[in-house]
Amino acid sequence: MPTAVPTPKAVVHQRFGAKARYTVEEVREDVGGCPGLAPQTRNVYRCALDLPGLSVATPGTFLRKKDAEQAAAQIALDKNFLSSTHPLIGHLCVSLRRTGDLIGRLPLSAIAACDVKVNTLCKLIDHRAEFDPLLVLSLLYNAAKQSPGVSVSDSNFWIQSEKPYSPEAVDSALERWSGTTDPVEVEAVLVPHMLEDELKTVRINLRDNEHYMSYVAAELSAIDSSHVLVSRTIGKTSSEIRLYFAAANIHAVSDMSKHALDSLGDGDINWQVNKRASYICGQTIYGDALLANIGYTRRDSELHTEDVNLCSYYRILLGKLPDGNCKMSRDSILAAELPSAYSRFSWKGLSPRDLLCSFCRLQRLPEPHFAVSRVSCDTLMSAVSSEERGAPAGSAENQYTNDVRINKEKPDLFKCEVNIRSRKQEVLLEYSAADTWSKESDAIQNSSLKVLIWFNNYFKKLTSKTGKLYLSESTAGVKVHSNIFLQEFAMCLSVYGKNGCSDSAMCSAVGPFSMDTQKKHLESTAKLTHIEGPDSGVFPSHGSLTCISYTASLVTKDKAKTYLLESHNEFEFEIGTGAVSNQLESCVTQLSVNQTARFVAELPPRDLIMAASCEFSHDLSNVSSESCFLEFSVKVLQVTEPLEDRMEKALFSPPLSKQRVEFAVRHINELHATTLVDFGCGSGSLLDSLLEHPTTLEKLVGVDISRKGLTRAAKSLHQKLSKKSTTQTNVPTAVLYDGSITDYDSRLYGFDIGTCLEVIEHVEEDQATLFGNVVLSSFRPTVLIVSTPNYEYNPILQGSAMPNKDDEADESAGPCKFRNHDHKFEWTRLQFQCWATGLAVKHSYSVEFSGVGGSGEEPGYASQIAVFRRLVQGQEAMCLDEDGDQPYEVLWEWPNACVN
Repeated sequence: MPTAVPTPKAVVHQRFGAKARYTVEEVREDVGGCPGLAPQTRNVYRCALDLPGLSVATPGTFLRKKDAEQAAAQIALDKNFLSSTHPLIGHLCVSLRRTGDLIGRLPLSAIAACDVKVNTLCKLIDHRAEFDPLLVLSLLYNAAKQSPGVSVSDSNFWIQSEKPYSPEAVDSALERWSGTTDPVEVEAVLVPHMLEDELKTVRINLRDNEHYMSYVAAELSAIDSSHVLVSRTIGKTSSEIRLYFAAANIHAVSDMSKHALDSLGDGDINWQVNKRASYICGQTIYGDALLANIGYTRRDSELHTEDVNLCSYYRILLGKLPDGNCKMSRDSILAAELPSAYSRFSWKGLSPRDLLCSFCRLQRLPEPHFAVSRVSCDTLMSAVSSEERGAPAGSAENQYTNDVRINKEKPDLFKCEVNIRSRKQEVLLEYSAADTWSKESDAIQNSSLKVLIWFNNYFKKLTSKTGKLYLSESTAGVKVHSNIFLQEFAMCLSVYGKNGCSDSAMCSAVGPFSMDTQKKHLESTAKLTHIEGPDSGVFPSHGSLTCISYTASLVTKDKAKTYLLESHNEFEFEIGTGAVSNQLESCVTQLSVNQTARFVAELPPRDLIMAASCEFSHDLSNVSSESCFLEFSVKVLQVTEPLEDRMEKALFSPPLSKQRVEFAVRHINELHATTLVDFGCGSGSLLDSLLEHPTTLEKLVGVDISRKGLTRAAKSLHQKLSKKSTTQTNVPTAVLYDGSITDYDSRLYGFDIGTCLEVIEHVEEDQATLFGNVVLSSFRPTVLIVSTPNYEYNPILQGSAMPNKDDEADESAGPCKFRNHDHKFEWTRLQFQCWATGLAVKHSYSVEFSGVGGSGEEPGYASQIAVFRRLVQGQEAMCLDEDGDQPYEVLWEWPNACVN
């Protein structure tokens, strides 16, 4: 199909945007009429168009308003005005205002910065020119010396036409350029070439219609404006932010294109590479540099100016990090983090694929290469051995080879490989994993996220104060070609490596490097203050989509000054995905809907504080980190329960969580149990629910490794037990322990009943087996109840509940999708039975299988349950006196408990 020709108005809008102002006038026009009758009239339109430096009007009228506007735009085009909007026109206009020898002289660096064709020719001559403005200047200078019609000097980098400009050309240029009549003060950032020297803000006063590069030259102590070089634009394509730096003497620059770059002298400051400046623009910058937003654009020939402060610099620096655009796309630099899991339902901001592409572009790398392939479910099943699925070889599990893993409606799955290439198109990183997805887009997004997480972990290693950094050549599906990688990221390593690694030998060794996308962070519990609002009873939980408002302020320790760094009226994220800082998530999970609180957070790196401090960058540049702290104020606005819970509620009444509680209550009363320990109690939902049922229990104990979950459990249990103690006399005692369920503590030996409901799937399979061995061999409860999702039931659940009424079900893990992205595994009935039977035989327990949710017929219960019963009753007291085995910490106890 032929390409549509843009209308005159579209061309004007493309060049001028909002600066193009149309004024349409409606008039009545006489169209004649029949003799003896009143004259006939009609409404017609004429249009005036105002552009920078030009005003036109339609000489006639038009029946339609849009025709009048198009005619005015065409008149502007016919006057050939738009051809004068090349950025070089601004430079030329200034040169024509000069007197004496300088009239009509242009700095060669202006041509190098503004003329795309010239840059393309330089790159064809020498490929290094793409990344070195000084080399471009050298090529231009030597070419100009041999070109007829133009002349260059032997002492500077001016170029001018050998023919004098006509008076008409001068008048035309001056007429179309408004210039700078009043002094303008522009803020810029001086980037010293020495990494040890601090950045500083400078102010440039533009006045008297002089060429702006003359003032830049003065700031850089350059000989004159012709010795000022200009980098490519930095950041957005619409931005005019560039780096300016001074050229060396003319003879050295002239010889530069004839000799190797590394043969140049190192003594002159102007030959020393500015690593920080080079890193942020992707070109080689020499000596001190000025980061400024000054120049002429293609929109018009007026000088464009905009302040650039320290915040601008640190935002540019942040954007080059793997998680930087994730933070900035959410406008949340201090709170947001790169999530560890992707879900179309809960992901916010730029997609992982867009983030990875942006990261590569900002590193001046080619676009990532995504290779998506189809994987037949039959092939996938044949590749999965019985041992890998947890069953003995040759077992009856073969009856499940045609189970729900094979979705007849969607017979094929997708997997995605990602290649990151160098500027020379050499592969520097490859990602290939066995994960498969039901949608091609999900395969791309999840693979992109894995690569981003790898890069993010690597960059965080760079900024950490480690003595030596290792670059693993193969980790969890990622293969790194270390030599190419180190060469490509040499400038990045030299900038970030100042914290503990050298420029050259850095990362040369191969060693371990973690890339666990479900990594467990060291938990940072936020200590809340100024809690306000009633307890609504609706708390965020793992997997819930939570909406909050927050402010983050830097406060001096004497509280004399408070700097508001960041605020959000509505910020949404999924609990448990690492989408926010640990302390912020800890705060949110301790609050109910409509409650507010404050907490003091760990002070982030100075780079992040400066990137967030748009209004206070001047003041904060001199503030010591030792004299201030970061304070968050948070309010929970809304909580949407996890997708797993919504799927269960769509099918079951009461929900599966309540059915599991009722199952436990029945066994408690049948056993006449007086003591119960809940392994992996989380936020205490089971213990809390048991208090609402009549039972024989006299003591309740909960164990969990999450302090923030235990804190919320303590708050809820304290409120309920306080109310029960005022109306009842047989109130059970309760204790909450902070500890791992795979560690033995003698205080919990020999309880009547132990529960572990929907917990084991959140740890790796070997840890689940370790728990089973520890609890049955050491804790030795009379009865142990363990529940876990039935993998075979998932298609029914996922087909019955939608994330939103207008959205499709989240199938981000394919037809074999787990119910929660935090699940490390989900077992079929046979897998679960093999696991439980093996443990029971090994530790002298019997085991029976049941479940809740559904009828129990194919494909079984939604939640499968194993009930272990201890067989041996004698000689069971040997562990009771071992007081040394008490690794658990008492976090809360009733009575004699106090909850803030």
